[in-house]
Amino acid sequence: MGVLVILIAISILVAGGFLAAFIWSVKKGQYDDDYTPSVRMLFDDNPSNNNNSNSKIS
Repeated sequence: MGVLVILIAISILVAGGFLAAFIWSVKKGQYDDDYTPSVRMLFDDNPSNNNNSNSKIS
């Protein structure tokens, strides 16, 4: 039973370490998207469904 308590304590410490590393990386900007803004102009625009009066065929 004592081994179970030790393993749970160690797993909580490891989980806390991963949480601290995640929070640190978010604060340091590791998840900021630096690539997409440079190629955003290459993305296709969404097609518009505007029916202009100039395009009507009589």
